[in-house]
Amino acid sequence: MIVLITGASSGFGALTARALARAGHTVYAGMRATTGRNAPRLAELAELATAEGVDLHGIELDVQDQGSADAAVARIAAEQGRLDVVVHNAGHMVLGPAEAFTPEQLAELYDVNVVGTQRVNRAALPLLRRQGSGLLVWVGSSSTRGGHPPFLAPYFAAKAGMDALAGSYAAELIKFGIDTVIVVPGAYPHGTEHFAHAGAPADARRAAEYDSAYGELRDRIAQRLADIFPDGHTTDEVAEEIVRVVGLPAGQRPLRVHVDPSRDGSDVVSIVNDRIRAEFYRRIGIGELLPALAGR
Repeated sequence: MIVLITGASSGFGALTARALARAGHTVYAGMRATTGRNAPRLAELAELATAEGVDLHGIELDVQDQGSADAAVARIAAEQGRLDVVVHNAGHMVLGPAEAFTPEQLAELYDVNVVGTQRVNRAALPLLRRQGSGLLVWVGSSSTRGGHPPFLAPYFAAKAGMDALAGSYAAELIKFGIDTVIVVPGAYPHGTEHFAHAGAPADARRAAEYDSAYGELRDRIAQRLADIFPDGHTTDEVAEEIVRVVGLPAGQRPLRVHVDPSRDGSDVVSIVNDRIRAEFYRRIGIGELLPALAGR
């Protein structure tokens, strides 16, 4: 299959690009600044492709720029004649008291994590709909329905927005033969660089007002998440699950899969949520918009 991945310079995206290429797919690893700070990443992909004989390409793709998304999809269409899978992985995390983030910061985070998927969809979906086939894979977060620790509110809110968007797209695309899968990773403490690269509140004075009451607790959240993470698990599991769902027969893919070694409860809530959604669709006579495995 021909696959486009967003945010593939590091973390889940980079791992997934390599895993899908090694599984025999043609992969375009999208990232920003391919002639700048990510030029070394692009060179690494080219070296890996040559060394392992896999079909792996770096491609310029800034999800905050519609022209960039359009150009990336146009290049893939010109080179391959089709596009089969889009993996919505690009995202950014922030850490700090919710009150201390400016409205502009929340809008920026929403733009990366949610609006960015819309730009890529608007670039890619006309091609997938003409083909009458395709797959959207959305890399979500267990925080949308799971344990939901504090001081990550803007990121969690954006991921919840993306999850809601994905659910609506699933129904709106099924009649075009396009599948939707939401892959839900838990909080992996290592291997994603999320916490290391997390953004901070712009209003440092407001953030400092939380220090006396919450400072030590807030600073230890990442470590506490690491403390409950079981041994023997790595971020490769997320990439492997994406490879698995991509390889499933069209029309037989689940709407949602969880990869959460810490078991924060998101899978339990999602089972109930998705079952209620499926039952409601059937009650109002639109059950045909559900995937084959819905509500099971």
